[in-house]
Parts: sequence; C-alpha cells; structure tokens
Amino acid sequence: MDVSGSFLTPGLIDTHVHFCQTGWADGRPDALDVRSHYPYEKVQAELRQEPQRFFRSYLCSGVTAVFDVGGFPWTFGLPEQAEPDSAAPHVVAAGPLLSTWDFWLNLPGERQFIYLADEKAARDGVRYVIAQGGAAVKVWFINVKDRPFEEMAALVKVVGEEATRAGLPVIVHATELATAKAALHAGAKLLVHGVGDLPVDDEFLAMARANGAAYCPTLTVRDGYLRMYQSALHGTALVVDDPNRCVDTETLRRIGQTPELGRGKVDPERTERRVAAATREAEVQAVNLQRVIAAGIPIVLGTDAGNPLTVHGPSVYAEMEAMQAAGMSPMAVIVAATRDAAKALRRGESLGTLEVGKAADLLVLAADPSADVRAFRTARRVMRGGQLRTVGELATPSR
Repeated sequence: MDVSGSFLTPGLIDTHVHFCQTGWADGRPDALDVRSHYPYEKVQAELRQEPQRFFRSYLCSGVTAVFDVGGFPWTFGLPEQAEPDSAAPHVVAAGPLLSTWDFWLNLPGERQFIYLADEKAARDGVRYVIAQGGAAVKVWFINVKDRPFEEMAALVKVVGEEATRAGLPVIVHATELATAKAALHAGAKLLVHGVGDLPVDDEFLAMARANGAAYCPTLTVRDGYLRMYQSALHGTALVVDDPNRCVDTETLRRIGQTPELGRGKVDPERTERRVAAATREAEVQAVNLQRVIAAGIPIVLGTDAGNPLTVHGPSVYAEMEAMQAAGMSPMAVIVAATRDAAKALRRGESLGTLEVGKAADLLVLAADPSADVRAFRTARRVMRGGQLRTVGELATPSR
C-alpha cells in the first residue's frame, strides 16, 4: 500500500486503564452518585459482558495495547479474550487492587479492593493474584489519616516481598512523596501517578533508579472530575474530546445526562477547593516530571482511563499533549507511549517498536508526531497483529 506523505509509528500503549470503570459517574458512584438510574451491580454486569465496546474505542484511537491496573476479578480473563482478536488491543491485567483503605466500592459477591488489614491479608492478597494469573500486583496506597503511616508502609513492604518472591512486578498508586517513597522502598516497579504534593527529592530519584522503576505521570485525570462537577453544578453540557468518533454512543448518552442527574449532588465550596488543589498539584507535577526525566528514569504513558470523562481510547491524546506541555519533547512522549510503555507491560520483546520479529502493531498518521504529538489525532489507519483497518472502519457506526 502506498502511504507516501504519511508517518508511521508503533501503536500507542496506555499503561494505566480500568475496564471496570466506564468513563463516567456510573462507574464511580463515589464521585457522583447516579445509582438511582444506573445501579452499580448492573453497570458492572454490562462491563463484564461487553468489553468489546472499549476494545474498539482503544484501537480506533491508535492504542494497540493497554495495562488494566485494577478491577474486579473478571478482568483476569481479558488478556486471553483480547489477544487473538485483531480488533482489540493486547491486554495485560493486574486484577483486584490491594488497598490501605477499606474502600466500599465493591459488590456483594466479589471485591475489586482487597483491604490490607494486616500481614496475613497482605500475603493472602498477593497469593490470590498469583493464583488467578495476574500479571502484576497493584497497590492502592491511600494515606488514610486515622491509620498510622508506618503500619500502612510496612504492609505495602510485605506485599512487595511476596510479589517479588513470585516474580511479579509491584505497581503502586501513590500521589504523595511519602507514599511514593514507601512504595519504592517496597520494590515498586511502576508508579502510576505523579507525585503532586511536594517536590521529589534525591532520595526518591535514587530509589526509583535503583528499582529500575518507571514513572507514569497521569496528568489529566483530575480534569475530568472537575469538568463533571462543573457540569453538574452549572447545568452545562459536556463535550467529549473524541476527534475520530471512537467512543460508543451509550457512553456519550450517559455523559450527556450529567447536568440533569448531577443536579443538587455537588457541593460548590468543595468543588472550589478541588479546583484550587488541582491547580497547585498540576504545578508540582510538572516540575517533578522534569526532575524525573533529568534523573534518567523512564516515563510511560498512562491515562487512568475509565475515570469520569477520561474515556477509554481518545484520552491518550490529551495526556500526551499534557506531557509535551510539561516540557517533554515530542519524541520523548512517543518513546514513553510506545517502547518504554511496552517495557512497563513486560512485553518489550514483542511490542513497542517497529522491528523484525515483533508484533505488527502500527499507526499511519497524516502529520508528523515528532514535531508535535497532536499529530496522533490525525491517525488514518491502525494495524494490530498485521490486520490493517482504517480509523473510519473502527469508528462508532451510528454516530
């Protein structure tokens, strides 16, 4: 096929997604409770029965591999389901999250959060993930204010020991310097949120280098929450950033109900505080990203897709553009979204670069991404496993 004048890149890889979340409030009733219209147990049943809606939206957006880093036990089956399907991205899955917070967002018959109540719970949780075939152990390290920090850090260390013994990498959600350091002390190989409370210091950088850890800044996920809250507060319509019509119609329909279903459910003062805190956090995250880059620590692309308005698939565009705006060169962003992301999935031998012997996963773009990563919005064709499709073929048919 003659693609003269086009630009070829490896397929994009999102190292931070959640198939148990929808991209709106129905998958996160802790953020905005719409369960009177969309019961949580029914939402989860829908997600379990039809993961293809997100498989397609990822491929349509140029994403040929993803890392599900936390969800209900049914996500363990996604890799086997997706791997032989050229209309789906490669999927790597970690399964339920081991959490320092006894979080309530579970179902009567199964848990997506396994509470790290004590050392036995920590070891049992890791052994469960191993027995189910999880590709990693994910820790949701929330700094619970009424729980001694030393106790939580010690339990995360136990998780790290147990996982390392079994040869599984530890992935940690850690947004604060203290939790991130404790995660690295426990052997974390992937930090899926940037540090946003304090500047990263030499000790943090030294530990990250010693671990061979990757840093996933996840810069834009907070913006989706704030946009949802503002829509609920002011009754304003939401626009989904989806240039290639990849998001399914049902997700868009539900997002469109935010002004109606969110009315009266959002505290204006709390939202104002959230906006101020998000502004401060974004400033710290940008500075920290530069320090991490300067220290030679690998950066990888991750969106936290599934959270409100961080929709599965096209959210990679805003995230890559935010990484570029924070000071990364376009080529550095490309490497973070391809080669180094594949290494974070432990699939570097088969994914992430265009080389003989690797999977035939690539994109055909109409503009040069090495000049500006906004060029990924111009994807014209996507190849997954040697099967070439146009973005138009993958777009949502009824839109």
